[in-house]
Amino acid sequence: MFKKKNREETPAPGAQNAQGAGTPGGRGLRPFLRRNWKRLAAGAVVVAVAAALLLPKDSAPASGSIVYAEASPARRDITNTFSDSGTIMAANTYEVKPLVRGTVLTAEFEEGDMVQEGDVLYTIDASDAANSVERAQITLNQAQRSYEDAVNAQYVRTDIGGTVVTILPAAGDVVAAGQEIATIRDDSALLLTVNFPAADAAAFLPGQAAVVTLDGTYETIGGTVRSISGADTLSTGSMLVRQVTIAVPNAGALTPAQAATASVNGVSALGSARLAYQKEQTLTAASGGTVAALCVQPGARVGAGSNILQLSSDSLTRQLEQAADSLRSAELSMADAENTLENYTITAPISGTIIQKNVQAGETVGSESAGASTTPMCIIHDLRYLELTLNVDELEILSMQVGQEVEINADAVQGQTFRGVVTNVSSAGTTTSGTTTYPVTIRIEEYGQLLPGMNATADIVVASVENALAIPSAAVIRGNYVLVTADSPSAANADPAMTAPEGYVYVKVETGISDNDYIEVTGGLTEEDTVAYDASSAPMDFSYAPGGPGGPAVTVTGGPV
Repeated sequence: MFKKKNREETPAPGAQNAQGAGTPGGRGLRPFLRRNWKRLAAGAVVVAVAAALLLPKDSAPASGSIVYAEASPARRDITNTFSDSGTIMAANTYEVKPLVRGTVLTAEFEEGDMVQEGDVLYTIDASDAANSVERAQITLNQAQRSYEDAVNAQYVRTDIGGTVVTILPAAGDVVAAGQEIATIRDDSALLLTVNFPAADAAAFLPGQAAVVTLDGTYETIGGTVRSISGADTLSTGSMLVRQVTIAVPNAGALTPAQAATASVNGVSALGSARLAYQKEQTLTAASGGTVAALCVQPGARVGAGSNILQLSSDSLTRQLEQAADSLRSAELSMADAENTLENYTITAPISGTIIQKNVQAGETVGSESAGASTTPMCIIHDLRYLELTLNVDELEILSMQVGQEVEINADAVQGQTFRGVVTNVSSAGTTTSGTTTYPVTIRIEEYGQLLPGMNATADIVVASVENALAIPSAAVIRGNYVLVTADSPSAANADPAMTAPEGYVYVKVETGISDNDYIEVTGGLTEEDTVAYDASSAPMDFSYAPGGPGGPAVTVTGGPV
C-alpha cells in the first residue's frame, strides 16, 4: 500500500524546504505516521475485525507474542467479596412543613436538640380556626335536632307515663294529620281536691301527710298534700276557704267515680269530692301516613316519651333521608374543622435530632394557595442507626441475602472499619441503559463518627471456602479450560479439539468460588499438575515453580492460552 524508499536513496533537491527549514527526518517514520495516522488506524481496525472473524473458535492466536508463567495448584482460603459504594443516610428523615398559614407563636427548640415523637415543635396562631370549629359545632347541633325531629315524625309518642287506655287505629290503617290515635292515663295515684278553712290551710305544706276517707265504705287511705291554693275564697256558707289537693295512691281499685273526704294534721275538710286522675293525654297524629306498626298494646304501662305506634309515608322517608344527609355533612364539616385546628399545633412526627431549624417565632408560614410551603420549617434525623443503600447489578443480586455481615469504610473517617448487616434485598429493579440494578439496604448500629451524607464503601462476603485447591484466575480461559504441561498427570484428560502450544495441552476443569486473583478448582486438576497462564495477568503474590509453590516463576514464549 505504501512504497518505502531505500535508505541510500538521495533526497530530491528542495525536500528539506518542503518539510521545514532544514529539518531532517521529513521522510522518516515519525513524519510518515503523523501524516497518515488516520489511514493506519482504519487499517488496523479492518485487520482486527478480519482476524476475529476468520480465526478458528477452538484455536488460539498465533504464538510467539505471549509470555507464560507456570505454576502448580495449591491449597489456600478463598473469599469472594462484593464491594460497592454508596451514601450513608439516617434511619429516617422527616421534613416538617406547615399545612396552614399563620404566624408562629412558639418555637421552643434549637438545632441539635433531641425530641421525642409527639413533642410540640411549633404553635401557630389559630384564632380563625377556633372560630371555624365553633361555627361547625353550631351547624352540627342544628342538624342533630333536625334529624331527631325527622325520626320523631315517624312515631306517635306519649308525653306522660301511665297506662295505655285505648289505641284507635290498627296496623295498616291510614291516618290523617290531627286524627286521634290513643289515650294515655296516669292512674298510679288519684287526686282529691277539697276545701279547708283558710286559716288552717294556710299552715299546710306540700308533702304533708293526709288521711283520705272513702265515702260509702269509710275506708281510710294515707295520702300526701300535693298543693294548697294561695288565695282565700268565700264558700257558700260565707266562710273563707282554701283548696287543698291531695294525692291518693291507687292500688288499682280507685276510680274517678269514687268520692272521698280528707283531714290534714287533725283538721277535716269542709266536704267531700270525687277523685280524679292526676294525668291523662289524648294523642293525635302530627302528620298523615300509614300505621306501620303498633309499638304497644292497650293496657300496657308506658313511660314518658314511649312510642305508641309508627307511621310511614314517602314524605316522612324523604324528610328522614334529607335530615340524615344534613347531619352527616355537618359531622364531616366538624371533623374537618377540628383537624384543621390541630394543624396549628405542629408536633414531632418521629423521635430524633433537630439538624436544621428554618423558622423562628414571629415568622409567618404557609401560603395563601392550597398546599403547604415547599420550605421545611425544620428537619429531623432519626439517628438510632444509619443506613447505606447499594445498587447491586443483576449479575450479583442473587448472592445478596438478608443477614449478611458487612464491613464499611469511609474516607471521612480514616483508620476505622464499621460493621453493618444487610436488612433488605429489594426485588424492585431499575433498568438504565440495558443494565438492571437492585437496591440492597445495610443497617449500621454502631456508627461512631459516621454522619448522614458521607460516602462509604461496603464489603460483603458472599462466599468463602477454606483449604481449597486453587489456581490463578488468569489460568482459566473460555469454557473452563486450563493449559497444563504435557507431562502433568491431568494431561491424560486433554481435549483434542483444543490447539495448544508445543509442550502443553488443554484440559477442562470444574471451578468453584473465586476472588480477584484466584479461583477454586473442584475437579479436573491435582496438586501434581503444572498450569500455564499469561504472566502479565498473574497475581502479584502467586508465583510457583513446577511441582509446587515457593520457587521462581518459570516462563516460556510461545502459543496462547
